[in-house]
Amino acid sequence: MTETQQKVDGFFERYAAALLARDAKAIAGLYAVPSLILFPGTSIPVSDSRQTEEFFASAFGQYAGVADVRTHIAIMGEGPGTVWADVTWSFDGRASERFCYQLIESAEGYRIAVLTLLA
Repeated sequence: MTETQQKVDGFFERYAAALLARDAKAIAGLYAVPSLILFPGTSIPVSDSRQTEEFFASAFGQYAGVADVRTHIAIMGEGPGTVWADVTWSFDGRASERFCYQLIESAEGYRIAVLTLLA
């Protein structure tokens, strides 16, 4: 396993733990500011971590009853200070969501700079 893969795996372990804890503030801390969220027909520039925190706080209902979160991570590419990861999230054993995350390095480790929904 490469050092990059280890760092990416560790990042998503922290992300999954925050998701299971329903800790919107911790999740928001994993996003860079500014960052960009891209969904079909929607582009959301994030200029304040409160935007991310409020979004997740309002979205936790869709994870009601979820007690187990797993990820399958494939590194798509990397460059100086950045990595692209294809992540499939499984909730309670069922693949549920798939995203491309562009992670950028910060003093605290990786942060999500761009999030894109994948098919």
